[in-house]
Amino acid sequence: MYNKISVYISACLGMTFFGIAFIVMGSVLPSVTAKYSLDPVGASSLVTFLPIGVLSGSLVFGPIVDRFGYKNLLIISTFISALGLIGLSYFDRLNLLRFCIFLIGFGGGILNGETNALVADICDGNERNAKLSFLGVFYGVGALGIPLLLGTLSKIYSYEIILSRTGFFMLLCIICFAVVRFPKPKHAQGFPIKKALSLIKEPILLLLSLVLFFQCCLEGLLNNWTTSYLTASTPIPDEKIIFSLTFLILGITLSRIALAFLLQSAKPYSVLTIGMIITWIGSILLYYFTHFTPVAIGLFLVGSGMAGVFPIVMGFIGNHYKETTGTAIGIVLFIGLCGNSLINYLMGYVSEVFGIKTFPVLILLILGLQAIALFCEKRKAKG
Repeated sequence: MYNKISVYISACLGMTFFGIAFIVMGSVLPSVTAKYSLDPVGASSLVTFLPIGVLSGSLVFGPIVDRFGYKNLLIISTFISALGLIGLSYFDRLNLLRFCIFLIGFGGGILNGETNALVADICDGNERNAKLSFLGVFYGVGALGIPLLLGTLSKIYSYEIILSRTGFFMLLCIICFAVVRFPKPKHAQGFPIKKALSLIKEPILLLLSLVLFFQCCLEGLLNNWTTSYLTASTPIPDEKIIFSLTFLILGITLSRIALAFLLQSAKPYSVLTIGMIITWIGSILLYYFTHFTPVAIGLFLVGSGMAGVFPIVMGFIGNHYKETTGTAIGIVLFIGLCGNSLINYLMGYVSEVFGIKTFPVLILLILGLQAIALFCEKRKAKG
């Protein structure tokens, strides 16, 4: 028998490592670009391997955890991401660097999916949504932690030393995973391939995938294009523009802490509806105001409003697909992360044709499409 608290702590640690993996390239890219004298095309070719790795990891983890369980894969995925971080620190050939960046993303994609699936499996009812929401806080710990470490220690240590020490710390945590007892595999006698393939045709799963697709579109826009929009559309100084992104992450993190308590009693659909309204208000502030304070408030509101979507959708999947939770979450994550990649590609053309000032309008449009997908899913689930 496994200890739920120990398993949950392991999942939170794994989610922290995903936060590190997902944000690390954005944090060290300027240093890597300077070290290897890369032009924009060369830098872009490096960064591209991270989302490719995350997508690949998100796609493969599901059938593995449903067939073999969580423990070994949690150890392996942590090892893969740690190996990528250490390699990024020590190797100096570009092809090896690309491979290491892919490893960071691949291990991170597995960590993201399996930790969500693990928490969805060990919890029930309202507790599932609450625990998934609190799990998301640890993404923020990792995502805020690595730039904080680099910013604080960069005057003393090189980024290579900081990354390698982070990688070695992750390897040490594998010992913790090794001694914890995890839930047994759901299909130890054989994985139901036909049942897994049939999930692709499930209307509820496809609608939840669509909700997460639009969520990842929003996150991709906000993480990658906010600074460009503020630079082009406001008189805010560059140093404050960079600082403003902190309010977005802070809004997500604090709201998920609050939701961990709120979702124990509140109705998930009501939380999602209120969250969309809050995100809409924040987007309006970004559109109409150009000074730092209202912009920071707008970003905080946007982050706060979006915070509940990911954990609640994971909770819905845990409720609907108890026998193939990992595979179902893997499908939804893969479709969702495709939205992140697609919107970044699309936004380049939108900003060129219509101007970067359409950024908040695009957020509002995506919010509307997400609301329609959620409404259809709710009707389907009740019908």
